Amino acid sequence: MNVLIVDDDRINLALFSHLLEDIPDATIFEASDPNEALTWCQEHDTDLLLLDYMMPKMDGFTFLQQFRDLSGQDHVPVIMITADAKTAVKHAALELSANDFLTKPVNKAELRSRVSNMLTMRKAQLRQVGLTRNLEREVKAVEERLRESEQGTANRLTAAAQYRDPETGAHLLRMANYARLIAANLGLSEEEQNDIYDAAPLHDIGKIGIPDHILLKPGRLDCAEMAIMRTHPTIGAHILKDESSKLMCNASAIALSHHEKFDGSGYPQGLAGEDIPLYGRIVAVADVFDALTSSRPYKAAWSIDRAIAWVRQNSGIHFDPLCVSALLADPDKIQDIIDAHQEEDGHVS
Repeated sequence: MNVLIVDDDRINLALFSHLLEDIPDATIFEASDPNEALTWCQEHDTDLLLLDYMMPKMDGFTFLQQFRDLSGQDHVPVIMITADAKTAVKHAALELSANDFLTKPVNKAELRSRVSNMLTMRKAQLRQVGLTRNLEREVKAVEERLRESEQGTANRLTAAAQYRDPETGAHLLRMANYARLIAANLGLSEEEQNDIYDAAPLHDIGKIGIPDHILLKPGRLDCAEMAIMRTHPTIGAHILKDESSKLMCNASAIALSHHEKFDGSGYPQGLAGEDIPLYGRIVAVADVFDALTSSRPYKAAWSIDRAIAWVRQNSGIHFDPLCVSALLADPDKIQDIIDAHQEEDGHVS
C-alpha cells in the first residue's frame, strides 16, 4: 500500500516516515513540494495521503482539490494534519473530502492507529473494486455469449427464409449496410447502428408463412392474393417477438413496420410519420432502394441516379424525409456497398 506524506517541513516528513515505517504492507513516500507530489500522484497509485494543511507554495485545501481531480484519486483516503486546531479548519477539510484529521503535535499511537484503520478501509475498498470489475467482466462475457447465440438464431432464420424467398443473401447484406449508413447519418450511436444492421436482414421473415403459389407467383398478384401477401409483416413480427432479446425485439418491430408509409397509406397498421418506429422507417428506405437498384427476373436493375430520383420523389410520401436525406448524403458509400456485395456472377441482383 503506497502511503504518500506531503509536508513542506522535512523534519516532519522524516518523523512521520519513522513512525509509520513498520506498518505492515505500507510503503512510505515523502514529498516536500506539493507540485512534485501531484506529479508523483499522476504516475503512481496512492492508497493513503497524509497531507499538511499549512504549506507556503500550496495549502492543503488547494492540494486536496487538485488531488481529487486526478484520475483514480477520488476515493483515496486522506488524513489532513495541521497545527491549526480550529473547528472551522477541521470542518473545511472534511467538506473538501478529507477522511480524517490529526492535530500537531501528533501522538504516535493515534497516528499509527488511524493510518492502519485507513489502510484497512482502503484494502476493503480495492477488494470491492476488484469484485465489481470481475462481475462486470463476467456479465459482459455472458452478454457476449447471448449476443452470439441470438445472432446465430437470426442467421439461421434468415437462411431458412431464403429457401422460400427469391431474395438473395447479397441483397440482405446491401440492405443491412444501407440501413446502418442511414442510422449513422441520422446521428444514432454506434450501438444502435449495429443493432439495426443485425436486425434488418430479418425484415421479411414472415414470408415463410405465405403459400408458395402466392410468394413465387411470376406475375402480378390479384387483390385476394395481395391481401394474403400483406399479412407477412404481422407473421414476421409474431415469429420474432421475444421481449428478452433486444435483437429479436428490434427485428420484430422492423418486420411489422417496414411496409408502413410516411403518409399513412402503408400496411399492416396504416401508421404515419413518427408513429412508425424509426428502425422501420430506416429499413423501408434501405429495402426499396436496393430493390430498385437490383435486377430481378421481372425487371432490370435501375441506375443509381434513377433510383435516387425516385426515392427523392417519394420523400414525405412513402419515406421519412430525414431517412432519405441520410441515405443520399453519402453517394460514394452507396456505391461502395454495391461494389462490396455483388452476386457470384458479379452483378447486383
